[in-house]
Amino acid sequence: MKELLRSNDLVEISWVMALLSDADIPARILDSNASVIEGSIGAIPRRIVVDDENLDEARRMLIEAGEAHVLKS
Repeated sequence: MKELLRSNDLVEISWVMALLSDADIPARILDSNASVIEGSIGAIPRRIVVDDENLDEARRMLIEAGEAHVLKS
């Protein structure tokens, strides 16, 4: 699995997960539990990861949706 993006913005995470789901691209959110444990102050960003073979398609889809600023470089 490859990291697609990293963010502290829960709305952004939710939006990107919805976009990926609509495109039938399986994705997982990592670090959710760590973010909760640290007290929800936003110090630990959550990461969205996708399978290696879906990474290019997922990046292309986010760019087309105007979300290029969230992509992991």
